[in-house]
Amino acid sequence: MKDERLIAPCGMNCGLCVAYLGQKNDISKKGFHRTYCPGCIPRGKHCTHMADSCEKVGLGLVRFCTECGDYPCRRLKQLDKRYRDKYHMSMIRNLNEIREKGMDAFLQSQEEKWNCPDCGGTICCHNGLCLSCDLDLWL
Repeated sequence: MKDERLIAPCGMNCGLCVAYLGQKNDISKKGFHRTYCPGCIPRGKHCTHMADSCEKVGLGLVRFCTECGDYPCRRLKQLDKRYRDKYHMSMIRNLNEIREKGMDAFLQSQEEKWNCPDCGGTICCHNGLCLSCDLDLWL
């Protein structure tokens, strides 16, 4: 998970997303049919969550929302609340950590936080499962 391209401008760690992990673990071959996604930046999108509501992000004028004078904007606050409530993850906290500690430290902390204790894979933020070893629980 040490790829900074997997951190979207909004602070989402695409490496934790069910669509990214589904692709990485090719879960369609295991009978789970999901839409795959390589991440916002690798697929040429600036941010799935913010591009439509923010011209700066949509046009790629900022790498992270923290570079904007309106940070955190109303849309990012709404998105952050939804992710905190539903998925126990905060985009704003991620962005602040990147700004305060740097990308390398952030990526290291994400790897430690979302590491599967059973197989060393990555735990998905959307369902709390490791798509390497917990697929049987995802029925």
